[in-house]
Amino acid sequence: MFQAGDEVRITSCDDDPRAAGRTSRIVDEVPSGPVTDGRWTVNGISLFIGPVLCHTHELRKTGRRRPR
Repeated sequence: MFQAGDEVRITSCDDDPRAAGRTSRIVDEVPSGPVTDGRWTVNGISLFIGPVLCHTHELRKTGRRRPR
């Protein structure tokens, strides 16, 4: 389970494969639900990659938290 501000490593991303291998942060305040098909919103990836939606199995926590 993730919380807003958790730093994650994107291992793969069906939404935008360019995000794979990058580190960013979760922006969702609540667990993902049916509107996002169970995916988490990840933002702050790079200048050319906007927010992406990733499934839990596509993300790994780094153990750090970033400010929102």
